[in-house]
Amino acid sequence: MKQVAVIGSGTMGNGIAHVFAQCGFTVSLVDIETATLEKALITISKNLDRQIKKELIIESDKQTTLNNIGTTTDLVQGVSDADLVVEAASENLEVKTALFGQLDQLTPEHCILASNTSSISITKIAAATKRPQQVIGMHFMNPVPVMKLVEVIRGYATNDEVTSTIMKLSKQLGKIPVEVNDYPGFISNRLLMPLINEAITSLYEGVAGVEEIDTVMKLGMAHPMGPLQLADFIGLDVCLSIMQVLQQGFGQSKYAPCPLLVNMVNAGHLGVKSGQGFYSWDHGGKELIVSNYFLK
Repeated sequence: MKQVAVIGSGTMGNGIAHVFAQCGFTVSLVDIETATLEKALITISKNLDRQIKKELIIESDKQTTLNNIGTTTDLVQGVSDADLVVEAASENLEVKTALFGQLDQLTPEHCILASNTSSISITKIAAATKRPQQVIGMHFMNPVPVMKLVEVIRGYATNDEVTSTIMKLSKQLGKIPVEVNDYPGFISNRLLMPLINEAITSLYEGVAGVEEIDTVMKLGMAHPMGPLQLADFIGLDVCLSIMQVLQQGFGQSKYAPCPLLVNMVNAGHLGVKSGQGFYSWDHGGKELIVSNYFLK
């Protein structure tokens, strides 16, 4: 496996491309806009500079990594020679199924089709193709160059050979893969998102403030950051989407998203990506937002 196509050059997509390219793979990074691709390359370059500063790589490694990445807005060109496609597009079932239907027709027969989805059913995505046995989940964690975990999700039809290949490939990338089965939220978000949602509910009900909730989890439970700060990093829109997947998948009220989360997303307060969430991110760092907006 030498040729890898990554679909989507946002935060996750450029991180995935970075890791594959750094490990010697030839990467085709595909997106719909040239400006977005250019921004992705700048981000990858900056992240490589951070690795140099930390003495994790040397300057020549940076150039080699960047040389391994090609960019294109032409999906046909981007995936025509791919041994593996990793999709990192919008967390939307309709978008993903439409894209995988195209990928099924445009990629070589041997190509494995992987999705970086954080919650959407691999089985549903695979059903849009004629090769469901070759469709699998590769759920990387953010930031991809730093985080070690890859959640490898087997769809209902994913075969053993493909699963074994992706497990071995993840180790080649310096990651630690964990195999899970295809149920709503998989493992990572089935555990994490109800925690975040409960933290938001505690804030909504006035049990404690933003800093108090995050401090309890950091100092009392040894979490590296509190659930509200983490929600800002993930994106409150993504958190809401995953909670809705859990609620629809299990049909249980305990997975209902907190009304405060819904209101914040409707208001465009999405966390780091919008500059405002539970914290303000407008000045290069976080500042606690003090507002009655968070009261019930």
